[in-house]
Amino acid sequence: MAARPVLNTYASRFSRWDDLASVRRRPRRHLVDRADLYFPPELYPVVSHPIVVARGPAVVRTLLLHRLYDYLHFTTELENLAVIPVAAKIARGTSGLLLPRQMQADAFKIVTDEAWHAQFSYDFTQELEHVTGVPRGGGGIPVFTQRLDEIVALFPREIAGLEALVFAIVSETLISGILSEIPRDERLPRPVRDLVRDHAEDEGRHHVYFRSVLRHLWPALTLRERRAVGPHVPAIIQAFLIPDHGQVATRLASVGLSAEEIVQVVTECWPEHELMGPIAESAAPAVRYFTEVGALDDSRTRCAFVEAGLLADDAGSDIGRSKQLTDGVSRTPRDSNAPRSTTT
Repeated sequence: MAARPVLNTYASRFSRWDDLASVRRRPRRHLVDRADLYFPPELYPVVSHPIVVARGPAVVRTLLLHRLYDYLHFTTELENLAVIPVAAKIARGTSGLLLPRQMQADAFKIVTDEAWHAQFSYDFTQELEHVTGVPRGGGGIPVFTQRLDEIVALFPREIAGLEALVFAIVSETLISGILSEIPRDERLPRPVRDLVRDHAEDEGRHHVYFRSVLRHLWPALTLRERRAVGPHVPAIIQAFLIPDHGQVATRLASVGLSAEEIVQVVTECWPEHELMGPIAESAAPAVRYFTEVGALDDSRTRCAFVEAGLLADDAGSDIGRSKQLTDGVSRTPRDSNAPRSTTT
């Protein structure tokens, strides 16, 4: 990707990074004792389904522990695959954008932050396994990686490299129900709440930073590039937010549910007509930021946002409908780290 013109407007949120960053001021969080609850059941609706409840409290506790494992694994993979590589390129001046020097310096801090998030998520997983005696098991690779690969295949060759920037911007500007709700849930072990709070405080600064990256990126694109990238942004948003039903199915199978029961539980817990509300809520800041930079001035891009259920039509009614996004379990769309109905 060719270098883009530089904008000089940038207000750093990292001047007190040494005093605020979790990697600089927070201790490692250690789990010492077992607990009855490791994840809020309200954020994982399968555990309230009658078929699951009938299997008894032990099954519910196991599924919630596995949900925490999957969240920690998702965090490790997201930071390593989608955010750190982009932040490192920005820091080194190889992203294709000509950014203010302070913005490059702050990107180095984000690399450090995100590596720490991946590290403490990985380490905490090992402690969970040791303390509970329950292995993480077959959560698999988060489905967002497959979904993003499929989107990359749709990008024209002439804009190769842009997709990684857009992926990072989207992932860092979505609002996570997990990051906001777990730190306040006193039913959970204190180390779990503290670990997620550490992550959330850092991500607040990253959110503002990547909003600024978008403000530098979009005006630097040619009209043709904007038209090529814009219609794919809703699919990128959905790649992070639509529940990973394949992962859920693996967890339900591990506690003894049949294939038919799994389809019923997943379909009834995430009915398609109710799914887009929480997704649109989590995506709202990212949608607003793309609107601010003029991305939705293009009619095809705007139409893609409306069809994805992320934007109301001009008449003010939400006419968007989720596209058929399946992952081999049911016809309804990822158990992510963002929407409240479930999940950066």
